[in-house]
Amino acid sequence: MTLLDHLRGHADPNAPHLVSVSPIAAMPDGVVDLRGTHLGGALLPLITIGETPAPTTLTSPTRVTLRVPDGAISGDVILQLGDSHSNALPLRVALPIADNLHPIANPAIDGEGNIYATFSGSRGQEVPVSIFRIDREYSMRAFVRGLPNASGLAFGPDGYLYCSSRAEGTVYRISPDGAMAQWAEGMGIATGLAFDDDGNCYVGDRSGTIFKLDLQGSVFVFATLEPSVSAYHLAFTNEGTLLVTGPTTSSNEAIHAISPEGEVSTWYRGLGRPQGMAVDTDGNVYVASSLQGERGIIRITPDKQASVAISGSGLVGLAFTDDNAAVLATTSGLYTVEMDVEGRLSR
Repeated sequence: MTLLDHLRGHADPNAPHLVSVSPIAAMPDGVVDLRGTHLGGALLPLITIGETPAPTTLTSPTRVTLRVPDGAISGDVILQLGDSHSNALPLRVALPIADNLHPIANPAIDGEGNIYATFSGSRGQEVPVSIFRIDREYSMRAFVRGLPNASGLAFGPDGYLYCSSRAEGTVYRISPDGAMAQWAEGMGIATGLAFDDDGNCYVGDRSGTIFKLDLQGSVFVFATLEPSVSAYHLAFTNEGTLLVTGPTTSSNEAIHAISPEGEVSTWYRGLGRPQGMAVDTDGNVYVASSLQGERGIIRITPDKQASVAISGSGLVGLAFTDDNAAVLATTSGLYTVEMDVEGRLSR
């Protein structure tokens, strides 16, 4: 609290006071909860994020809920009631960096900080560009053409980008200059893609099969989930456990865990439409999902405590950058937001 806030609060004990902002980050149209004292009553509060007014969806003396408007940027949240102003608390707002895309899973980030995202299209649809590359200045250009229904993306230990095709059940290997070649085939409706620390590639099939590919691209069945579980998104924990999600219409879906020996268990249950995941160096798992009706990026700690880390809708995945920000993928574009999170090296 600043000296001005202290003096104002001392002069007027009934002035609004903010105790917390939750979550600390949001996308445009995301919902943010403010907690404190003297936040509402006979007067409706006026809330600003920086200099941008934000509409409220719920008001009470101890709680106010706001919706982040389009055009807002990261800044201090201040609540005003009449002539009284609250103290300021920071809120991070995600900024759009690329549009006219169609990602259906996590973006991928190379060692130079370039971001890769797909225009997947509907099943069997031919699109002009399959994969786009966005550089560190957020300039976007076509990277790969002619790859049908580009789905999962991941970098291999060789520095090449690998991409699954759900139309063909194949995985393509793509060089740094965008030249692609088929690397493996015969994997049903191939979607999720991830590499372990030994360089083996894992591919999820929407029928629930997880395939393991060695360094030569030979295909083996690694594990099998229930047929109702689409192995749409894959990510590895720091301990080498493979996490798998597949969105359905249920609000009580699970993140499944597969041990290095191929044993399947439930890692966490209680999510709605869980999709792309990322893991930080502390072992926290971040998943595009909903939790108790709140949509966004859900953070789940190693001891399975879940909370909303970023509020927002339409999210399908995320990836962490080398400067501790997050790149968020929606069904039509990419956003970035500061997170102070060191992501686990993902291949």
